[in-house]
Amino acid sequence: MRGAGCGVRGAGCGVRVLLLSHTTGYQLRAFNDAATKLGFELVFATDRCHKLDDPWQDRAVAVRFHELNESVHAIVERHLRQPVDGVIAVGDRPVVLAARAANAMGLPWHSVLGALASSDKRRSRAALHATGLPSPQFSVLSASSPDIGFRRSDIGSRTSDIGSRISDIGFPCVLKPLGLSGSRGVIRADNRADFVAAFDRIRALIARPQVRSSRTGLEDRILVERYVHGREFAVEGVLTRGVLSVFAIFDKPDPLEGPFFEETIYVTPTFLDADRQARIVDHVARGAAALGLWHGPLHAECRVTPEGEVYVLEIAGRPIGGLCSGVLSLIRSQDLGPGSGPRPSSLEEVLLRHAIGEPVNDWTRESQAAAVMMIPIPARGVLKGVSGADPARSVPGVTGVRITAKIGQLLEPLPEAGSYLGFIFAKGASPRDAERAVRDAHAKMTFDITPEIPVNR
Repeated sequence: MRGAGCGVRGAGCGVRVLLLSHTTGYQLRAFNDAATKLGFELVFATDRCHKLDDPWQDRAVAVRFHELNESVHAIVERHLRQPVDGVIAVGDRPVVLAARAANAMGLPWHSVLGALASSDKRRSRAALHATGLPSPQFSVLSASSPDIGFRRSDIGSRTSDIGSRISDIGFPCVLKPLGLSGSRGVIRADNRADFVAAFDRIRALIARPQVRSSRTGLEDRILVERYVHGREFAVEGVLTRGVLSVFAIFDKPDPLEGPFFEETIYVTPTFLDADRQARIVDHVARGAAALGLWHGPLHAECRVTPEGEVYVLEIAGRPIGGLCSGVLSLIRSQDLGPGSGPRPSSLEEVLLRHAIGEPVNDWTRESQAAAVMMIPIPARGVLKGVSGADPARSVPGVTGVRITAKIGQLLEPLPEAGSYLGFIFAKGASPRDAERAVRDAHAKMTFDITPEIPVNR
């Protein structure tokens, strides 16, 4: 490996990492800051027009995530001129291109099949079910199926193939677009009327031009699965040639029971006992292997039933999204010796080290509890102003408040939303203290959102 002998002594050692992302990805700056701190050079590959001459002035490789062959060719061409030592990707779509590119360059990363499965709920569900992990019964429906007429009469009718499948799954159930991430488009249905409304709402969402422009091939598919009762948890870690190292298990203290599933707060360490933590880690590791995820970041979502059964909902071959990674400060055992205080590193720093082949199994989350709130959007409308940010920052335990929505931006809540208003970070002596801090900070903030002005066409 080029530069492997120089560790992280500075830019002179020539360590270079390829980072694939959407142009507007929140995490680009975090990775750039981490690379600067480590002395690494980042080579960006982002979705932009290849006909424009470096519009962002970052010398990035212009790629299109729906044109994999051409994009891999462009990346390999740059690699031949400027060899990279590792690969990392941010976001579900970039993970697939990263897998293809890493394979072409002979660098370790998730398998192509694993990347595809992690970004396709149908493939993921089938793989988890096949490996014997607890998995809800599911079916995949076409949003444009001519059979959809059954909805207006009798959803449970056995005369319709779709009606038969829904009847087999039963209520409550959850409908999800196959190709969207997070909680976008995820709706619970408790009865036939709920199902009709949810199906129509998702169909309208995936018909939007900005959704269809992604051209994943999944835009016309809706997954329906049996609802799993229980609490949700998230796992953040990294796979090293198939071996999982876990950095944190997050509790989601707000009940996520539907009809929409807005993730608002992550807090760590988890309240779960050691046995249930071990079961979560075991199920995520087995699930990652079943999908074909092998080497690189991992973010998983799980639900634990009241009886203690662990259901893996999703496993992504990428780090936690948005700015949520700021909730993690990682340290390694050698930094905890006598006379030396811990030197925390960001998740991005550790993932960059991992990308060039450094061992990261001795990195762990700092002992202090931490929480992050993804500030929810309360109503559809245009953001006119934000007040109370400074009082929110003054709340004991709060370590940061970041407003990412722009003044004048059209906002909409889940299930259509694809973003948040911003993020609040806090630390505390206990998880409850950290959680209380982000809630108290949020309570001090006011968001002026006015209804959009309808345009007559």
